[in-house]
Amino acid sequence: MNDGIDNRAAAPASRARTKGDLISTERKVGFGFAFALACLGVVGVVSYLSVVRLNEDAAWVEHTHEVLDRLDSLLAALTDSETAERGYVITGDESYLEPYRQSARDVDLEAGRLRELTADNRTQQLRLDSLVPLVSGRLTELHEVIDLRRIQGFGPAQTEILAGKGRGIHNQIRGLIGEMKSAETSLLKERQQLADRSAAITRAVIVVGGLLGCGLVALALWAIRRDFAGRARAERALLDANDQLEARIQHRTADLALSHERMRAIVNTALDGIVTMDHEGRLTEFNPAAEEIFGRRRSDVIGLPLAETIIPAALRQRHWDGLARYLATGEAPILGKRIELAGLRADGTEVTLEVSIDRMPGDGPPSFAGFVRDTTNRKLAEARVQAQLERLSLLQQITRAIGERQDIKSIFQVVIRTLEEHLPVDFCCICLYDPAENCLVVSSVGARSQALAAELAMTAPARVEIDQNGLSHCVRGRLVYEPDIAQVPFPFPQRLTRGGLNSMVAAPLLVESKVFGVLIAARRQARSFSSGECEFLRQSSEHVALAAHQAQLYAALQQAYDDLRQTQNAVMQQERLLALGQMASGIAHDINNAISPVALYTELLLEKEPGLSPHARSYLKTIQRAIDDVARTVARMREFYRQRETQLMLAPVDMNLLVQQVADLTRARWSDMAQQRGIAIEMRMELVADLPTIMGADNEIREALINLIFNAVDAMPDGGPLTLRTSVAQEKTTFSAESPVRKFVQVEVIDTGIGMDEETRRRCLEPFFTTKGERGTGLGLAMVYGTMERHSADIEIESAAGAGTTMRLRFSIPAVPAVGAAAPASAGAVLPQRILIVDDDPLVLKSLRDTLEADGHSVTMTDGGQAGIDAFLAARAEGNPFPVVITDLGMPYIDGRKVSGTVKTAAPETVVLLLTGWGQRLVADGDIPPHVDRVLSKPPKLRELREALAQCLHA
Repeated sequence: MNDGIDNRAAAPASRARTKGDLISTERKVGFGFAFALACLGVVGVVSYLSVVRLNEDAAWVEHTHEVLDRLDSLLAALTDSETAERGYVITGDESYLEPYRQSARDVDLEAGRLRELTADNRTQQLRLDSLVPLVSGRLTELHEVIDLRRIQGFGPAQTEILAGKGRGIHNQIRGLIGEMKSAETSLLKERQQLADRSAAITRAVIVVGGLLGCGLVALALWAIRRDFAGRARAERALLDANDQLEARIQHRTADLALSHERMRAIVNTALDGIVTMDHEGRLTEFNPAAEEIFGRRRSDVIGLPLAETIIPAALRQRHWDGLARYLATGEAPILGKRIELAGLRADGTEVTLEVSIDRMPGDGPPSFAGFVRDTTNRKLAEARVQAQLERLSLLQQITRAIGERQDIKSIFQVVIRTLEEHLPVDFCCICLYDPAENCLVVSSVGARSQALAAELAMTAPARVEIDQNGLSHCVRGRLVYEPDIAQVPFPFPQRLTRGGLNSMVAAPLLVESKVFGVLIAARRQARSFSSGECEFLRQSSEHVALAAHQAQLYAALQQAYDDLRQTQNAVMQQERLLALGQMASGIAHDINNAISPVALYTELLLEKEPGLSPHARSYLKTIQRAIDDVARTVARMREFYRQRETQLMLAPVDMNLLVQQVADLTRARWSDMAQQRGIAIEMRMELVADLPTIMGADNEIREALINLIFNAVDAMPDGGPLTLRTSVAQEKTTFSAESPVRKFVQVEVIDTGIGMDEETRRRCLEPFFTTKGERGTGLGLAMVYGTMERHSADIEIESAAGAGTTMRLRFSIPAVPAVGAAAPASAGAVLPQRILIVDDDPLVLKSLRDTLEADGHSVTMTDGGQAGIDAFLAARAEGNPFPVVITDLGMPYIDGRKVSGTVKTAAPETVVLLLTGWGQRLVADGDIPPHVDRVLSKPPKLRELREALAQCLHA
């Protein structure tokens, strides 16, 4: 706003300077006319005198004219620099500085030329020595003003100009130039006197000079007109720019005024109090919100000391000390921070305020602005919210506590204890409602209320009759609050009054709109329950009712869940075993093919090589036993999803002998391999004498025990004792004559390894469940479980993490002592036959051929079903048919069913034996192909093969 006023004041001064410049120009033009006439006179005189002198005088005249022109140019350039400087100062337009820069360059050129022209004039040289520093100083001063205008603005530049320093320098320059001009004019006069000597030449020159003078005057007039026209245009442009600048200043001033009004409106409508103070501590602003907070009018407090007006007496000295410290050091720890202070109202009461104070920007003595907010109502609201939050937290605590309990008694106790400790109450109990008797039965009383309950005869299970007061409303589902029960003339309130209780809340326990109990809370002080606490007790009663109802539902659901879980576990176990059995049956064929040659050659060696050493024969028998176990294991895989067929034949098993065999078979694992790892496992066998025999499949039980020993070794990474124990156990039931005690043969595999946690113990019998990572398959214990199921035996697992594991197998002892099965009758002799063997496994083909040829048969081998059919039909066409065909079932392209069908179609009398790894499954499922005389399982046995040939050929 002040800048606008200064600009308007500077405009007339600018115009005055422009007028002065025009007057100076007229003077220069007049002087130019005079100089032109003098030049004409000199020329005429010189011309009149003589041609020789004319040339000399012309040179000196030209010399003098150039000096004068250079002086004029120097003065004009300096003047143009000043004009450009003032134009830039006024407008701030950088384009005005281009004439200034050009004039500065011209000044240097003109000064240098003048020094050359006046080299023969010592006086002029001295004047020039004084002139050049003045011109340089003037240009420097102009440059400083320009920089001042560019950096600090118009005001400081205007002030520098008005100081008059440049005007003095300019006058000195003008004086020196005038002296030099006077000196040159004197020279012209001296040279003119010389020209007067030739009158004739002068008269002639006068005519010529007159004409020349007229021409020069006309030229000067034209130059003057052009100069004045340009300067007029520049003046008009400068005036227009000045007018525009004034218009902008006025517009800016109006904007500042509008901004001030807006700020005033904001201050007046602010919701927070705004208070400002000067450096003397006096109030300078007090908006309507501050009037509302402090109860004082703005007009009454402006100019008064702030400390005496709105600050309590106890804090005033701190205020004055803080203000004095800031004025002295500039330090104020509270500036820019939000703090809480007490304020003083007009009526003398104090109010809690939230205050933010900061220094207002500006030069001069400091002033301060403060934003004030009354926090009294907020504090009250915060207190109410905090109380509500505490009650909600307590309700959450109650909810969490009762959620962790499933029986009604513990739910009631945790709620009562929480209310006694945290609400708190002096007496609390929960009563159950008996609608048939229309009374309440005390169910639970708080620990802190026990003494008072005994005094009031309200210990569990005391009865409380329902009268026509609040209890009758409560059992109908309404919360009842008696602020002063001494005024209630009914038995139950009067009973509480005798115990020193004076206020009571009864909250119904509602479930599905039915009241099943009442929560009673009482205090000694009358009217001591707030509305929030009553609502809290109502919500608590709802949670208690819901939790109690859920506890009842939980008990029923738990029973149903237990039943469902047992059923589900049985179904899941059966499904897992079904998956395992289906997978296992798919690989049974390949496994049986792989072990068939081993089985045949082993049996052949034992039968045909009587010269074998005892050790070799023992080794072969061990191999034969292992092959039988593998074959039975493969055949038994499908038992994971089937019950044991009734036709499965069980044989007497000596468990002590079986345990010793297992220990020998696994010695490499628990002894040799363990020692390679740097650990020692001590095998202990505790076998009871005279152990009864059981009925079972020894190979299955042997494999189960091997699996258990392998698992025990894996669970003992640091070694230790491994115990195999046999014993006789009996069922833990009460003995009676009608039901004698059942006895069992018990086998225990006990390790001292890492043990299992409860989750692992529970799941360890599941197929594919393993804790060994990639080393385990999860099938070992599942197969053990399958073995025990097939033997109608029990398996028990005792284990704890870090305490080892005991696997206990219990087999029933038969009521009739087990007797060994009779040896099968030997097969009758079979005459040598031509036999065609059809299979896709070369090893099986070779082993069958070698075995049958050892019995004297002629054997032809074919690889695959199509080759077998072709060979059979070709032999029949040649008149030399095969009486016996032995074919595999699973072959690519042409399987055993098609081979047997083709053979029987061509020659029904031909004996067809089906030799397959799926033999037992086909027989069990009744899926024997119709064109097959006998199905044999792989790996084949010589005895079974001979029996089949004998029976089929003799038939």
